[in-house]
Parts: sequence; structure tokens; C-alpha cells
Amino acid sequence: MELTRLMTLLSIPVLIFYCSCTIVFCTAINTITSTQPINDPEAIVSNGATFKLGFFSPVNSTNRYVGIWYNQISVKAVVWVANRDKPLNDSSGILTISKDGNLVVLDRHKQIVWSSDVPNPPVNSSAQLSNSGNLVLRDDSNGNKIWESFEHPSDSFLQGMKLSTNKFTDEKIRLTAWKSPSDPSSGRFTFGINPLNIPEIYVWNGSHPYWRSGPWSGQIFIGIPQMVSVYNRRIQILDDKERNVSMTYTYANEPSLSTLYLTLSSDGNIMDTYREEGKETWKIPWSAPATECEVYGKCGPFGSCNVHGAPICTCLQGFNPNDIEEWSRGNWTGGCVRRSQLQCEKNNSTGGEKGKEDAFLKLKTVKVPAFAELSTTYSEDKCKSECLNNCSCIAYAYYSGLGCMEWSGDLIDIQKFSYAGADLNIRVAYSELGKKRSTKLVVKIAVPIGLLTIAICIYLSWRWMARQRGRKNKREKMLFERRGVNPDHSNEKNLNQIKLEDIPLFSFEELAIATDNFHVANKLGQGGFGPVYKGKLLSGQDIAVKRLSSSSGQGLEEFMNEVRVISKLQHRNLVRLLGCCVEGEEKMLIYEYMPNKSLDAVLFDPIKKKVLDWRKRANIIEGIGRGLLYLHRDSRLKIIHRDLKTSNVLLDENLNPKISDFGMAKIFGGNQDQANTGRVVGTFGYMAPEYAMEGRFSEKSDVFSFGVLLLEILSGRKNTSFYHDEESLSLLRFAWKLWKEDMIVKLIDPTTSDPYFQVEMLRYIHIGLLCVQEFAANRPTISTIVLMLSREIANLPTPKQPAFSEIKGVSSMQNSQQSQRSCSSNNVTVTTIVGR
Repeated sequence: MELTRLMTLLSIPVLIFYCSCTIVFCTAINTITSTQPINDPEAIVSNGATFKLGFFSPVNSTNRYVGIWYNQISVKAVVWVANRDKPLNDSSGILTISKDGNLVVLDRHKQIVWSSDVPNPPVNSSAQLSNSGNLVLRDDSNGNKIWESFEHPSDSFLQGMKLSTNKFTDEKIRLTAWKSPSDPSSGRFTFGINPLNIPEIYVWNGSHPYWRSGPWSGQIFIGIPQMVSVYNRRIQILDDKERNVSMTYTYANEPSLSTLYLTLSSDGNIMDTYREEGKETWKIPWSAPATECEVYGKCGPFGSCNVHGAPICTCLQGFNPNDIEEWSRGNWTGGCVRRSQLQCEKNNSTGGEKGKEDAFLKLKTVKVPAFAELSTTYSEDKCKSECLNNCSCIAYAYYSGLGCMEWSGDLIDIQKFSYAGADLNIRVAYSELGKKRSTKLVVKIAVPIGLLTIAICIYLSWRWMARQRGRKNKREKMLFERRGVNPDHSNEKNLNQIKLEDIPLFSFEELAIATDNFHVANKLGQGGFGPVYKGKLLSGQDIAVKRLSSSSGQGLEEFMNEVRVISKLQHRNLVRLLGCCVEGEEKMLIYEYMPNKSLDAVLFDPIKKKVLDWRKRANIIEGIGRGLLYLHRDSRLKIIHRDLKTSNVLLDENLNPKISDFGMAKIFGGNQDQANTGRVVGTFGYMAPEYAMEGRFSEKSDVFSFGVLLLEILSGRKNTSFYHDEESLSLLRFAWKLWKEDMIVKLIDPTTSDPYFQVEMLRYIHIGLLCVQEFAANRPTISTIVLMLSREIANLPTPKQPAFSEIKGVSSMQNSQQSQRSCSSNNVTVTTIVGR
């Protein structure tokens, strides 16, 4: 009994020692003290295991930095860096508490590389990583906070953080971008609050504005339309009107989102980034600037930017370009100047000249100009009256919940929205309003007279053209006979149908000279119906000549179709037809020359593909989408391309894409949505299943091809490169397998892999999978796709299984497939393709 009691007494100190060690160990998990430093490569984890603090090296760099990043996520997202401008060059760094109580980073020689720089800190202090991502230095004697990383941010804005500006001391807490994805040192872009009369958030490029949000209404920034529709985050602006303006960032009513933050990329984009619970991939529902029009002052003073316009910049009504020559070149930064002097200006210059008072012209749904002044007037009518009676007021806008805004200087950074924004009323001379009214009156009078005149002209023209047509037919017949060709009646009929007089005609001799008699050195490639040559006209203009092969049995039909279709199209993402040549058996199309040839020549070349970084690839994808949108919806003809693929996308000198080869295109009637054909044409791997197996094609057939093309651009691999892959028979099957296994990041081409763009790349892959769904009804239209690409539609639906297909008897068709890699298949028997 006594022995038992003795053993119990002896075990108590041991137990106390064990517990004390356990407590020290537990508290050390997220805490740094002078006796418990972090030595590279050690790290500590926040109490809730959300964040980790330790040493890291950025991608493609061997330098070592102390940083904070999201824990338990394979794609490292660094949100704060301590020694960003003083990297360590080896793995001997230490993060500890110095003798004076500051938090410091030491190098191998125990020299201070970075410090929290708190003046007169308490000697007895420790640093703790909170579960919000905030690294806090505290006085251990009283628990007071003496320094925190949230007040010294890097490029990321987390929940609980404040960005602020002190109006009197000009002290600022702003985000500063990395110099590059491999270099976290301070870059040229910053992000924060601009404490104007009405607060706004800005991105600055150095000291110059690069993007702004528009005024804060109390609930949203009215220059960000997404905050009205799909923006679920809650940004709160606190303005005490005397000293500080600050912004906080939280997430409203989304418990499924475990990680989220705003980040400023090295190229100046502010991005809203989040990750769903249990998912590895990051998503970016919104970023800015997303278009050219969002760049600050793109169109200069008194200019308005519309991303859907051509050109994107126009002068406000009542204004003309300041420098017409520069404006016509596409340099719009000089802006516009007033066309007619205001009444107030006349009064000041002449001492009271009589005249009608100025008026206002309304510009609807716009991002209002910078430097708005908030008036105390709370009525729209009073707002107008107040501005009219103030000669220095040149524009006003009334926004419900915010009130009356007025402008007295240059109106800069106006952007036209399709929705949201505010209505801007611009002060103009009364004569400008009269011009608008008189124009309407002239139109009303001129229309009936014009219609009668047109009817008479049409009748006279018809009579004249009938006579000319007869003469032309005789000349063409004589031309064919001189060349030893006796064209049949159907060919003559086809030549008349395409109306060769509508486009420039080149002679065979002229093109032979331009191409050095079609020398092999000038051959650019081999198309589906013949070779393509580079040429130079006597004027010095470079051209591409598509010469139809005489052995092509279907060449004439496709030639007629291509001339008929493309001669009626004008879009910057469609190749431009300069003319044609029809002499005897010779049929040639003359296009603008594309110095970078076709997309497949660059994308699938191991060396050349390196010029296609992510931004260029995204621009190519978006350009192809805009070109398809024009074909399907915006042109006067509704056209289905039917052979969209990488070899039919040409690249100009700036790697901008242009869709080409309209030999297989079909024109739809105004109310026609789909059609059937007994002759399936196209290229294996790009053909939609309903078209390949049933001969049924529609807009969704082109959408399917676009999806395949998009996945090829993202992966850098040909769709046909998977035919001999043991795991997959197609790119679609391979992509779908990775998607189902939540490993879709592996599809991205390693040459473009970049953590900062990875979320955007994954979004594009998501869109690509939506395009290649098996059933046409499930695929989005091209107009919806363009909105998805521009992030105007933020939330993407979950894709359904793509259409998988394989070709029977591949071994027996190897020879033909070799040619199909660069050429379109002209005759495809529908029974050779089987749905899987």
C-alpha cells in the first residue's frame, strides 16, 4: 500500500512535466518567439489550419522568401511576403524575434534582411499567425497588438483587412503587385482607395491611374456592372468625412466557399479569386480591367469608349476629335474638343451676349467620368437646375441612393455599358440640340422622296444591267474559247450567280508575275482544294493566292461558295478577300497575306509555340469567338462555317486570329435554325456528332468545333495526337477523364503554365467542355460563349459528357488521314463514324 502511494507521488511531477511540454508544443504550432524561431524550410500553421507561414521559392526562381499562403492546397497561393524586396539566396534563413522585440528575417550571417520596424517595441514579444492570415506581433506582458501584416499588405486583400487613406497625412495602406509571377518584389501597379469627394477604388500604374471603379453609392461601385448582377462579395467603404477612408472585404452568404481574396496581378489586373470547399481549382468570377475600354482614359477627355463599337472610341455628341489625324490612326488619348461655344462662355467673352441658354444631352448607362463632386441636392430636377445655373458645371448625373453628381473639368474615362451604370447629362450649346432636332425633320422629309428616287433608279439600272449582262456573257464566252475551253451551261450560270463584278478581278498573268510563276519557294501550304502561294502585287502589297487544283472534282462548287459568302463579310476576325481570278480552267482566290500563317503552324510547333503565352492564346480564343458571333448573329447573312479548325485560323503580324476557308460554309435564311445534308463535309475530330452521323448542322455544330479548337489551344496538343494513346482515343475523352478526376489542370500546356493565370485557364477549359457536350441543345450559343469568356456571365453550368467518336478501320485509312491533318475531308461517309 505504501509502495503504491510512493509510486503515485513520484508520477505526479512526471505528468506535470509532460503536460507542460505538450502545452508548449501546442502553442508553438502557430507562434514565433525568440526561443522558437522558424528555420528554412520549417513552417507554422494557423490554429484552424487555413494558412501557413514559412519559406518558399516562386515558380522559376531559386530565391527564398518568407511568406503566408493558403494551407492544404496543391496550387500555392501566396498572399503576403515579408522580405519581398530583399530575397535570400540560399536556404539558411531564419524568422525570429530579435533582442529588441521586433520580428526579423535573418540571413546565414545572422544579418537582418527584413524587420517589422516597430519603434521602441517591448522586449518580451511573440508573433502569432491567425486563421484569417494575419501575422500579429504582440506584447506578451499585456497581450496588446504592436504590429500586424494586415497593415503592411503585399498583393492580396483578405477578409478582415482594411485598405485605407488618411486625408491629412496621406498615409496609405495599398496593395502592391509583384514585379512578375517569378519575382515578388514591388511592381509598378498599386491598388487602393482614392479619397475623392466620392470615394473610388483605383489601380495605379506608377503614379498614373490605370483603372477605376466609379463612385461608391453606399452599396456598390456604379462603374462595375457585375456588382449589380452576379457580384456576391460585400465591399464596404467607411468614410468618416474628416480623416480616414477605408475599405473592407467580406463574403456574404456563401458558406461553401472556404478561401477567397482579391489579388493584384503583376500586369495590373485586380482579380476576385475564390475556391469552393473541397475543390483544388481557383475561380475568378470578376477581374478588371478586362477590356480595352476599362483602361483609364482610353479615349481621352470628352471621349466615350464602347467595347462593342468599331472603332471603340467616339467623341461625345457636340464634340470633335482634338487631332483628327491621330484619331484616325487609333490613338485616341488626345480626346475631343467642344464643337460649339457654350452660352456661359459667350457671356464671359462678350460681356453679356444674348442667346438661348445651354441644354443637356443624355448619355444612357455609362461609367460616369472621374472626379465627380457630390452636391447637397437630392432631386433630379434640382440637380439639373443647379448645374445649368452654374457656368463651371459641364455635366451632371443623378443616381438613386447617392444623389446628384456634378463635373466641372474635363470629362475623362467614360465607358458605355449595356446595362447598369448611370445616365450622364452633358452640357452643350443650344445649337447642338437644334442640330439633333433638325436632323430628325430632314430625315422625315427626305425618306419618302428618297424611296421614290430609288425606285426609279432601280428600274433604269435593271434595264441597263440587262444589256450589260448580255454583252458580258458574250465577252466571257469568247475568252473561254480563246483558251481552248468550252464551259458548259451550268458553269456559266454559276459565274453569273456570284456576280464577279462585285469584287476586283485579277488576270492570270498578273498573279503569275506576283507569285514568280507560282514558284515552289512561294508556296505557303496545301489547302483542301489546292496550294496557297505568297505573292506581291506591282503596288507592293503582299497577298496570298489560293489556286484551286484542276484535279479537284468539287473545286468549282466550293470556289463559287467561298466567293459568294466571304465577299459579303467584313470583320476584323475574318480573313479579307481582295479579289478572284477566273480564266479557263484557272480559279483563284486572292486574300490578304497573313505573315504568321495558320494557327496550327505555330501552336503545334515545339519551338514556335513559345511565342504563344497565355495572354496571346486568350486573345486568339476570344477573337475566334467574336468572328463566329459575327457569322452567326451580327452579319447580314447567317453563316455556318462547318470546317472550323486550327489550320483554318490565320494569324496576322500581331498574332490576331482571322477565320478563313469558307468553301464549305452554308448560308441560313432569316428564320432557319438548322439544316440537313446528304453530303457530310468537314474534318474528323472537329465535327459535331449530330452532323457526322445524321448530316444535321446548325450554329451548335460550329460551337462544337470551337470547343475542340479551344481545348487544343489550352493543351497545345492536336486532337488527332491522341489516336495512338493507350488511355484515350481523342482530346475530348482525355479532357473529360481529367475533369471527372478533378485533375483538369494537367491538360494545360506546360509552356504556358502560370499560377497567376491558372484560374482563368481552368475557366476557359470549363467553357470548352460546355461547347463539346454530346447533345446540341446542351451547348451554349456563341453569343453566350463570348459573354462567358469576357466574364459578363460569371457562374458557369456544370458540363455534361462530351461526344466521343472514333473512326472504324483506322489502319486502312492511314494514308488519307495523313492528308486530313492539314486538309479538309471533302467526302465523309456518315456510316464510318460511330457514337460512343
